Amino acid sequence: MFTGIITDVGRVRRLKQTDHGLDLTLATTFEIASIELGASIACSGVCLTVVSLEDDAFTVQASAETLACSTLGQWREGSAVNLERALKVGDELGGHIVSGHVDGVAHLRERRPEGESFRMVIEAPGDLLPFVAPKGSVALDGISLTVNEVTADHFGVNIIPYTLAHTSLGEAEPGQRLNFEIDPLARYVARLLDARGQTGAGP
Repeated sequence: MFTGIITDVGRVRRLKQTDHGLDLTLATTFEIASIELGASIACSGVCLTVVSLEDDAFTVQASAETLACSTLGQWREGSAVNLERALKVGDELGGHIVSGHVDGVAHLRERRPEGESFRMVIEAPGDLLPFVAPKGSVALDGISLTVNEVTADHFGVNIIPYTLAHTSLGEAEPGQRLNFEIDPLARYVARLLDARGQTGAGP
C-alpha cells in the first residue's frame, strides 16, 4: 500500500529487455542501505519489486502485462520517475490509499495557469470515468490528487507549485500519458452497488 505522497523523483539509469519483460534501474536519493531486496516501491504509480541494488540506484522488473497496461514501455534513459516506498504500519496517511495497481492510462489534455497553481485537464478511459467524483481522489503517475470537476469525457485537477516542483508533473506537457488509478474505495462501492442491484437486496 502507498499514499500517493511522492518522496523522491528518480531517473531511469538503464533499461534492459529480458525474457520476462523489462528491467529498469532507477537512480534515487533514497538511502540504498535501507532498501531490502524484494521490497515494493511505487514507480510513477506502478508497484514494482526491487531485484537488485547498487550505489544510489535500485533495479525493478516489469512484466509484459505491466508494460502493456502502463506508461513504463515509453520510459527512456533519463525519464523522471515519481518514487514512493511502501506504507508502514503507523506511518502518516497524507494522501489516500493507493494500491500501485494501475487501472489504465490517462492523457493530459490541457495545462494552464490558474492563479499561482496550474489546472490540468485529464482525459481518462471512458469505463473508468464513472469512478471519478468531484472532491474525490485519484492517483496520476502515483501522485494523490483531488478532483475539481468531472465531465462526460474528462476531469480536472489543480496542481500547486510544491507538487509541480517535487514531482514529474513539473515536466508534463499536453499529450503526455499518465498512469491512472482510481480510488479503491470507489471501486468497492461500485462493486457493492452492482451486487445489490443483481440480487435485489434492500438497504
